Amino acid sequence: MVIDSHQHFWIYDEERDSWITPDMQVIRKNFLAEDLRPILKANHVDGCVAVQASQSESETDFLLQQAEANGFVKGVVGWVDLRADDLYGKLEKYSQFEKLKGFRHVVQGEPDGFLLQPEFIKGVGQLVAFGFTYDILIHQRQVREAFNFAVKLPNVHFVLDHIAKPLIKKGEIQPWADDIRRLAELPNVHCKVSGMVTEADWQNWEKEDFRPYLDVVFEAFGTERLMFGSDWPACLVAAEYEGAKGILTDYLSMFSDSEMKQVMGTNAIRFYNLDL
Repeated sequence: MVIDSHQHFWIYDEERDSWITPDMQVIRKNFLAEDLRPILKANHVDGCVAVQASQSESETDFLLQQAEANGFVKGVVGWVDLRADDLYGKLEKYSQFEKLKGFRHVVQGEPDGFLLQPEFIKGVGQLVAFGFTYDILIHQRQVREAFNFAVKLPNVHFVLDHIAKPLIKKGEIQPWADDIRRLAELPNVHCKVSGMVTEADWQNWEKEDFRPYLDVVFEAFGTERLMFGSDWPACLVAAEYEGAKGILTDYLSMFSDSEMKQVMGTNAIRFYNLDL
């Protein structure tokens, strides 16, 4: 079974979605489950996990509505204020939704040191009581901070989004590679092979551009802790769904069938405890 562990839905709002800059015109519109369904079918993908794109509880509710109305949306990674005084009660409320699997904060847009705030660490630690996971969304410059964060929370199940957004367009691999290897030493940290095309030259990337970065994450995490993610529709600024997926499937052709199945579906099913 193939699971896309990372995609988004949104009803486009120019003010809220200001991160979608004018050069991203192709994604300055609505993207809903009904739009994704035929794409998944055409690419032989059996289900997906919808991940928050804006930071509000209404975003979480919106994604849950999309999931409840569409069986192929197997899980949701939402947003909640993890520093809130009443966080436990909010998590208790959200725990009634079977498809809500975890939470994420857009840390890539926060100042250095955000992950290490005591109230944030405390909040993420509360996810364990409800079986929720946490997606780490950061830029490559924040990987060391993510290590210092995750090492304090050994009981939380973490997954690193977009291989921490290395500088693929510039062809730079250090210090990202060494930082990734260190982060991968923590057994409770997984990694999504996703979001790579948007870090490359949007118009002129080649599959070979990604191989050095794939070599690092496969060596560091192994096929047991990696999972495929399309990052649709964000990927559309640089590649169609098929192209984004093909980068990984081509690379996986050198691996065994069982290893390919792990990365393309089994790991996401296990990590997010998806009900199939």
